[in-house]
Amino acid sequence: MTHISVQLPELKKSIIELMLLVKSQINNGFEALKSFDTNIALQIVSTEKRVNAYELKIDADCESYLALYHPVAIDLRFVLAVYNVNSTLERIADHAEGIARYIIKFDEALEEKTRERLRLDEMYGHAIKMLDNVIAAFENEDTKLARKVFEEDLIVNEINRNSAYIIKLLIKEFPDKIDQILYVNLIIKKIERVGDLIKNMAEELIFYTEAKVLKHENRIAII
Repeated sequence: MTHISVQLPELKKSIIELMLLVKSQINNGFEALKSFDTNIALQIVSTEKRVNAYELKIDADCESYLALYHPVAIDLRFVLAVYNVNSTLERIADHAEGIARYIIKFDEALEEKTRERLRLDEMYGHAIKMLDNVIAAFENEDTKLARKVFEEDLIVNEINRNSAYIIKLLIKEFPDKIDQILYVNLIIKKIERVGDLIKNMAEELIFYTEAKVLKHENRIAII
């Protein structure tokens, strides 16, 4: 067995492990928000160090592989995809940590009716489903599953767009809770950004398996 045939599966294993770790950060953020559990939020902040360590290791592994083996074609696209996905996962984890820090600043639990009006649980659910699909798609090299991410992202974007009006109403209705409402608004923006980053990972998977670049596709069509 060659070093090449050993290292690529190891690289894939490492990036999937990081995906699962980041997924747990997103899941825990949702749980902390629903239950107003600052201990879970503090755990997210603490776990960020593990995410950063993973990212540095995978970066180094990708760079070593490129330097040692000079891969071409699909092997090269795979390493480049892993390198980009690795960076994207770290950014998603940063947003999860940011959400946790906002929750820590809450002075009381967010009311369920407020979450319902903002469709916050629904938004979180779609983001988590997107991440599940990307992980499964990467494991199985399933571009059809990766493309489902784009549909889910449209819903996340729609919830984000509609949230601005509801936030204004909530501020008028509950002027004594303006700080918390503004923190919730920032959480919504972070979840929307997480959706965009997950979509970027789906694009990387499609690039790796099909050699098709989707980035800026809509922008180019407009031009």
